[in-house]
Amino acid sequence: MKLTSTAFKDNEDIPSKYTCDGENINPELKIENVPKNAESLVLIMDDPDIPDFVKEKFGIDVYDHWVVFNISPTTYLIGENTEPSGIDGKNSSGKIGYTGPCPPDREHRYFFKLYALDIKLNLPEGSIKKEIEIAMKNHIIEKTELIGKYKRK
Repeated sequence: MKLTSTAFKDNEDIPSKYTCDGENINPELKIENVPKNAESLVLIMDDPDIPDFVKEKFGIDVYDHWVVFNISPTTYLIGENTEPSGIDGKNSSGKIGYTGPCPPDREHRYFFKLYALDIKLNLPEGSIKKEIEIAMKNHIIEKTELIGKYKRK
């Protein structure tokens, strides 16, 4: 399984258009080679490089920017500024939908993680990443990720 973007290459800079300094919209994502036996996909975008004051403020170790589950396994493209058809989870700011990079201190890494599952998750809209990770445990067929970097000017 492979996840790529037309906006940036793996381990390269995310254009400011997709951040809090720009339009704050999601970049286009292409999905390839989903396992045939997948029942659903999960997309999580998170930032493990958050500073201590953010960890303390939100009571977290990683900032979740985008959480969507029960995406159809036939999905091959998530268009720019488009939510994939699935169920939206809440990000770390308590909102649904994409929240772009906005690092307060230095360059951060943003992990776009895509999971192929052998089930659909029986969770409500607004579930948080931790709940989704617990529900998908032992059901991950395959995982891929795309990493982008961003530092505010």
